[in-house]
Amino acid sequence: MSTAKTDINYFEFYELPIQFNPDQNLVKTKFYALSKQFHPDFYANESEEKQQEVLDLSTLNNKAYQTLSNAKKRLKYVLELKGIVATDEAYQLPQSFLMEMMDVNEVLMDLEFEPDAEKLEQVKKDVETIETDLASELNELINQFDNNPTASDALLPSIKDNFYRQKYIDRIRERLVK
Repeated sequence: MSTAKTDINYFEFYELPIQFNPDQNLVKTKFYALSKQFHPDFYANESEEKQQEVLDLSTLNNKAYQTLSNAKKRLKYVLELKGIVATDEAYQLPQSFLMEMMDVNEVLMDLEFEPDAEKLEQVKKDVETIETDLASELNELINQFDNNPTASDALLPSIKDNFYRQKYIDRIRERLVK
């Protein structure tokens, strides 16, 4: 039985539809209910096999909750479930975005050699604007996806593109902190 459970996705495990924004109260309620159900103390007198099965289910519950309650992890997870994003995929970002990022990267490189507080503030503002635009674009896309599951697969390439642009911005954000 424990081998069948490893194939189950987190949404199935929580009996929820695959969505980018599942109801967080339901996610939490499911997590607590399953945490009680699969608490190792209740199975202390069971066979070793049964104890291991319960431990596996408890671990699955924790991983499901960590993923489904975190927007970034959930985004990546849904895209992976849908077969749209693969681990270590070499995704080709749009040329227009790369050109925009090239300008930002050049300014960051200049700042490494010639620190300039004003320039740094401007780059931070520019990056925040890009992040805000990406976030609102993503929100619109995932709301369309969640509200219309039958036509949702057509949105996945756009959501994937947004996901990779956000990952790129996250790397730039890391450089801004240094």
